Amino acid sequence: MAKKHSKAKKETDKWYQDGLRFECTQCGDCCSGAPGFVWVEEDEIDAMADSMDLDIDSFEYRFVRQVGRNKSLKEYPDGDCILLDPDTRKCSVYDARPTQCRTWPFWDSNLATKQEWKETCKVCPGSGTGKLISFEEIEIQRKKKSV
Repeated sequence: MAKKHSKAKKETDKWYQDGLRFECTQCGDCCSGAPGFVWVEEDEIDAMADSMDLDIDSFEYRFVRQVGRNKSLKEYPDGDCILLDPDTRKCSVYDARPTQCRTWPFWDSNLATKQEWKETCKVCPGSGTGKLISFEEIEIQRKKKSV
């Protein structure tokens, strides 16, 4: 019994237990920078293809790369996501974007410490501003896709 209680207590003792402010500004900053991976699942590929009125094969050929047994969105040579419009800096599939994108900035790497969150706020104009996101909602987002 004591272990369950201490685990539950530990869960709510996270530094962000009072929530954090965030509102996406659709600036595109989290879609650019150093090369990396935006992992995508089949249902996400289907949704993105549908949002662009493309068949799945065409969408995958243009926008998805195979990385071992997984799939990731392609990038421009400068590291920008292939779905980030270079002129408007907006996501071409914002309403159908993958889970990894939807859960930004509530990734383990950004929530590890207050200092990590402060660093995230420096590079993401929506982090630290906007509506207050509850601890419970942050945890739901964090657990969807740990990065």
